[in-house]
Amino acid sequence: MDEVKSIISILSNYHIYITLALVALLVVFAIIIIVLLSNVNKLEKKYRKLMRGTNNKNLEELLLKYLDTIDDVKDNNEEIKDLCNNTKMLIEHCIQKVAIVRYKAFEDVGSDLSYSIALLDGNNDGIVLTSIYGRNESTTYAKPIDKGISRYDLSEEEESVLHEAINKFE
Repeated sequence: MDEVKSIISILSNYHIYITLALVALLVVFAIIIIVLLSNVNKLEKKYRKLMRGTNNKNLEELLLKYLDTIDDVKDNNEEIKDLCNNTKMLIEHCIQKVAIVRYKAFEDVGSDLSYSIALLDGNNDGIVLTSIYGRNESTTYAKPIDKGISRYDLSEEEESVLHEAINKFE
């Protein structure tokens, strides 16, 4: 009984301080509740933005759908990469560099009716075509080019057109 009386006497002596402490605690809790409500509202806005257009599907279904879409995009991307690489390899062997020069092969023949054409791929492989126009006849030559070099002697015009073609994209 004495213990109860001593507790009541302590409470009655310090009831102002206890009340102030409880009010301060109440204010702190109110501030915490306001901050938490604000955070919940922000989170709810983000959730609504994430779930827009889902017709009440749950988050797991939405994530699985997006993961499937990502997998499809990855597969398509790999197919496109393969296609690009194959196309790049094919283009290396296609004619990419072309140059032409017209000239007068003989002084007694009018106009620039003779010509040389260089047709090269990305590796500088290809041919040089030359047509020499004369008054009584016309002759055409084809000389293979391997890595920018001909195993046959080239005329000055053929050398010129070959160097022009080689330097097209460098």
